[in-house]
Amino acid sequence: MQLLAQIVTGLVALIHVYIVLLETVLFQSRGRRVFGLTKEKADIVQPAMSNQGCYNGFLVAALVVGFVHPDPAIASAFTVFGLACVAVAGIWGGVTVKRSILLIQTLPAVIALALHFA
Repeated sequence: MQLLAQIVTGLVALIHVYIVLLETVLFQSRGRRVFGLTKEKADIVQPAMSNQGCYNGFLVAALVVGFVHPDPAIASAFTVFGLACVAVAGIWGGVTVKRSILLIQTLPAVIALALHFA
């Protein structure tokens, strides 16, 4: 079960690497299309999206520390913290931005958390 938890956690981390890229370096091209923004709106929200991308990068960092930290208790704490933050951010995004965020972000994180504790 732990292997499956690690695989799903890795998937959550990869999803967030992609989100970081969409919100930062790819925002004016691919990110703008994914988020359904006109060029004018994208120009206005780009600084906020870049900031949001930075926060998503911190979520990735927590999950990566969970994979690489040599102390299993500390690694587990980082993994649980990272996944819980992803789940909460996904719920908030689903409520305030777009419901599909619940499926893309929250559901994988909750599944990974459930597997982690199984």
